[in-house]
Amino acid sequence: MNRIDELFADRPEGLLSIYFCAGTPTLDGTADVIRTLEREGVSMVEIGIPFSDPMADGPVIQDAATDALRNGMNLRLLFSQLKDIRRDVSIPLILMGYLNPIYKYGFRNFCASCRECGIDGVIIPDLPFRDYLEQYKPVADEYGIRMIMLITPETSEERIRLIDKYTDGFIYMVSSAATTGAQKDFSEAKLEYFRKIEAMHLKNCRMVGFGISNEATFRAACEYSSGGIIGSRFVTLLKEFGSAERAITELKKDIEFGAFTR
Repeated sequence: MNRIDELFADRPEGLLSIYFCAGTPTLDGTADVIRTLEREGVSMVEIGIPFSDPMADGPVIQDAATDALRNGMNLRLLFSQLKDIRRDVSIPLILMGYLNPIYKYGFRNFCASCRECGIDGVIIPDLPFRDYLEQYKPVADEYGIRMIMLITPETSEERIRLIDKYTDGFIYMVSSAATTGAQKDFSEAKLEYFRKIEAMHLKNCRMVGFGISNEATFRAACEYSSGGIIGSRFVTLLKEFGSAERAITELKKDIEFGAFTR
């Protein structure tokens, strides 16, 4: 069974998923960041593939991608760094990247490399859903890779139903139509969006991302989904401290993570 499926079957609540950009804060430290996050109780890790035009991301992750590219990170190097990651890491790992570098690598080659490294899922924010169904899903299914799709408050119910029907793993529920970035709390309109999606009784579990940085936002994510995905806040702390252990320790304090663990 895919590790993402196992995670949501075994523990469908209070999950913490962390995003960071491969190649930061150091070129060779990506695998160590993953190992640290697992040791610190993170349920799932989303590894960003740096790209020069990350249109769904805010300034913090844009800057991280720029730093990673300057450090020399690329997709081929990332796969070489992750080739032995499954020797000591068991949590689900997801690659998040934009279509251009993945297309250049070749999607079948990309899926083959994912399987070789033990990558469980992929998020491609700028992949059109129709192209996913017709060209990408059959290949991903062949290699056992979960293709995670995003929904926003602007996504129609019809599209959400289609995504739920034709994807597996989980649905990435973006808290707003804006780019990534930390927020102090979620507005009533966003909470109503969470309640609306909850009432749809989708087959897939959901994770909330974009804007989670403190106890209030993480608590809301856990109330209306299986948990929260935190990127910008962790990336900021990782750059500030230069240590994944220090960064995740501070983040867990910020979100009062212990209150959600069972």
